[in-house]
Amino acid sequence: MDKNINPKDPQKNDNFFNKNPLLVFAIFSIVTVLIFKALFEDGSGESVIGGQTGGSAQTQSVSYYELKKLVEAGKVEYVGIGEGSLKASSKGEPKVTFVAKRVIPDDTLVPLLEKQNVKYGAFTEKNWLTDLVFGWVLPVFIFFAIWMFLTNRMQKNMGGGILGIGSMKKLMNSEKPKVKFSDVAGNDEAKEEVQELIEFLKSPDKYIKLGAKIPKGVLLVGPPGTGKTLLAKAVAGEAEVPFFSVAGSSFIEMFVGVGASRVRDLFEQAKKEAPSIIFIDELDAIGKSRAMGHIGGNDEREQTLNQMLAEMDGFGTESPVIVLAATNRPEILDPALLRPGRFDRQVLVDKPDFKGRVEILKVHAQNIKLSTDADLEELAKLTAGLAGADLANIINEAALLAGRENKESVSQQNLKEAVERAIAGLEKKSRRISPKEKRIVAYHESGHAVVSQTTRGSKKVNKVSIIPRGLAALGYTLNTPEENKYLVQKHELMAEVDVLLGGRAAEELFIGEISTGAANDLERATDILKAMIMYYGMSDVTGLMVLEKQRNTFLGGGMGGGRDYSEKTSEEVDAYIKAKLSERYEAVKAKLELYREAMETMTAVLLDVEVIEKEKVEEIIKNFEEANGIVRESDEDELHSDESHAKNG
Repeated sequence: MDKNINPKDPQKNDNFFNKNPLLVFAIFSIVTVLIFKALFEDGSGESVIGGQTGGSAQTQSVSYYELKKLVEAGKVEYVGIGEGSLKASSKGEPKVTFVAKRVIPDDTLVPLLEKQNVKYGAFTEKNWLTDLVFGWVLPVFIFFAIWMFLTNRMQKNMGGGILGIGSMKKLMNSEKPKVKFSDVAGNDEAKEEVQELIEFLKSPDKYIKLGAKIPKGVLLVGPPGTGKTLLAKAVAGEAEVPFFSVAGSSFIEMFVGVGASRVRDLFEQAKKEAPSIIFIDELDAIGKSRAMGHIGGNDEREQTLNQMLAEMDGFGTESPVIVLAATNRPEILDPALLRPGRFDRQVLVDKPDFKGRVEILKVHAQNIKLSTDADLEELAKLTAGLAGADLANIINEAALLAGRENKESVSQQNLKEAVERAIAGLEKKSRRISPKEKRIVAYHESGHAVVSQTTRGSKKVNKVSIIPRGLAALGYTLNTPEENKYLVQKHELMAEVDVLLGGRAAEELFIGEISTGAANDLERATDILKAMIMYYGMSDVTGLMVLEKQRNTFLGGGMGGGRDYSEKTSEEVDAYIKAKLSERYEAVKAKLELYREAMETMTAVLLDVEVIEKEKVEEIIKNFEEANGIVRESDEDELHSDESHAKNG
């Protein structure tokens, strides 16, 4: 059996020069300066005078007048002229060097020297050591200090390496997470999908013997805040293996080739620590499709992507390294990343359902002191459509509110207030509005509430308030579905349009004049109708033809690309939206006219107490319907009719 004699090989670099780079640099600089000084010293200095005097001469100080007399007497053969002094060498033996202070100005010296045929020249009066230190050594060290400062800054910003370039040590977080699956709630399906990764990392031999190939990469996709990073940490925590996490943007720098070098470095370190997990957050930063055709595209990003593809191809069963990645934009990823052999599996980490929200709220409420009236299930009903990060923020916000009120525990009221803050914004009780505006807002919100409560397929009212919230809202009607909706029917979309138009219709009917308060309502109603035509094929204008494609599934707001339909179609779409809005507006006004008494009652209550809960809203409308013999079709009736239809079918 061969043994490695030196375990530190191939790094045999523990010599003096590598251990003391600064000292070596300083010595080298001084030696270089000395050699340079010796080779290129000015020949007109003291060495010239020394040559004239034979190298061994006595020095005698004389006055300027005496020196000139010596020149006139022919006793001087050479004069060195400095900025403030003169040095003259005598004729004959023994040699004497006369030193005198120069009188300035004096234009008679040079003519005198020429008249007496005495050679003359200039010399430097500076001390050789001073000249060396201030003229050579000090500038070198100043340059060296600036160089070291810039180098250190670059290392901090770019993560080490040669000038900080290429290394991932400071950009990568290496740890063994303590997070377990018990800390991850609301993603049961996702946890099941990654369960076998844990088994493989714990005992890879079991799978290798069977000939099974574990997925090399798992891509976690889903909306922001759903717990993708937490799930990746939980996989590493359950498997008890090193966890190398890095952001996708950390690979991209201004220098060409840095990203590819960092990818190689990352994978090399992960292989050394195998079995291990590499987690790349925001994969879309480097994994964007190369076929998107951007003019002046980022070649550095493409090189980084190519290197990642090559590294993932280099994985084998002998190297138990799993690559986990997270993104909320899977639609823009390069197809080469998603093929089998790279990111073999895509796991959806979606927003939680009712059961998931209850579990998430319980996890985040473990360290929170809740009062006896706190009901997390009721809170879960109010938070449909929110992600795990939103729920965690709500629990924390409720605790802060309780602390502000000097309570010893978090009450249900604190939890509800936190939900309203997350959905509607911060309550602005200090914002003073006039009685006239308050009356307009009361009728406006009552219009929303009545239409919402009496329209089939709409979200029912949870709370109505005329207390200003957020940046612009003077009041709000909180409609919260108890469960996430993954499919929306046509009548439900139209019901949402009716609810949005209810505020403007109420202003016109009961105030007699419209205001600017419905601007956002009209914008949202227009967007719904436009989406019904463009994306869902729910109109007679285009039939089943879809005019635009949906993009940014998890982020929203990024739908559509370039327009690929005619101007005539565009005009027909505009005309349809305008006509449909007018049609629904008239229908909403008719409904509010029918419920006029209920509107007046609700408005009066709002003006009195400012906030009414869903129970009060239901009571007002129910009393009015019973008093006037009005029977409306409820959502429950619709459900029962659908069930009976299915049985008969």
